[in-house]
Amino acid sequence: MGIAATLAIYAIIWWLTLFIVLPFGIKTQEDEGAVSAGTAPSAPVHPQVWKKMAITTVLSAVIFGTIYGTIIATGLGLDDIPFLLTFDEDY
Repeated sequence: MGIAATLAIYAIIWWLTLFIVLPFGIKTQEDEGAVSAGTAPSAPVHPQVWKKMAITTVLSAVIFGTIYGTIIATGLGLDDIPFLLTFDEDY
């Protein structure tokens, strides 16, 4: 697998992980009891985006390392799954 494909897979895993991590630990303005005029009550007070991006980077590196180590580096592919139909020229 080339470097471009590797980076693309890591980027996809990173974004998916970010969307999973973002809602954790959010305190809304409504929870704090201090809703600013012109904002939604569900707006976060302290979103801690940099902290969540760091957590996302670590988690996505672990997930990507697991995927790379078990699937990509061993050479497994769709042909190794026994229950998939094969389309031969005989049909």
